[in-house]
Amino acid sequence: MRFENRCAIVTGAASGMGLLASQMLAEEGAKVYMADINAEALKARAEEICQKGGAAVPAVCDVREWDQIRDTVERAVRESGSIDIVINFAGGFPPRMCKASPEGHYFPTEPLDVIDWGIDVNFRAPMLFARAAMGHMIAQKRGVIINIGSIDGWTGGGVDYAAEKSGITGGLTKALARIGAPHGVRCCAVSPGPVLTRAAMSNMKTALGRAAEPKEIVSLVMYLCSDDAAFVTGTDYLIDGGRLLLNNQ
Repeated sequence: MRFENRCAIVTGAASGMGLLASQMLAEEGAKVYMADINAEALKARAEEICQKGGAAVPAVCDVREWDQIRDTVERAVRESGSIDIVINFAGGFPPRMCKASPEGHYFPTEPLDVIDWGIDVNFRAPMLFARAAMGHMIAQKRGVIINIGSIDGWTGGGVDYAAEKSGITGGLTKALARIGAPHGVRCCAVSPGPVLTRAAMSNMKTALGRAAEPKEIVSLVMYLCSDDAAFVTGTDYLIDGGRLLLNNQ
């Protein structure tokens, strides 16, 4: 029960690794505010966690909207008395998420609205969740923020996606860690390689010859959120099965 009496916000919590993180946090005692734009799926997944004895609250939130981000954080603090963990899982490769045409996957012809979606969700949202939560964490002298990057931020995948992911795992994570450290507030990042949240991920080559199971990624996130990692802050943890090794050959 590493997270007993802790309050956590997880974005992108209706599916994938955000859902798994919510389930694992709840299993270890946290009260989890599950933030996602998909209201129907969010409610169903939160109910499933509660039926198993966990504490989960569906918090419908469009992470592109500051008012909704702020209200989600303030609700968690008001109802729980603290905000101890924020995990920014919401995001994705913009052309795929926006269902762009094949031409839209090529940066010189990528539609501007697709680029804007990526900046808003992959970069701006983690920054604004940190802005909303950081003051509370500093005041209570504890807290952890985890930003989720990508191997593409290391290798230079899609131009906008790589910039967004390297931006949050590099500059944002380090800056938040620096201002939080004197107050017991930590910030770390995790950059996965291919993960089997989609079947197509199995086609991405790694030195280990496979993609990661979602739990392998989320288990690292859980460690970084826990007191076991109390001396860890300001760094990005690459968990890619050695994909970066192949890129450097």
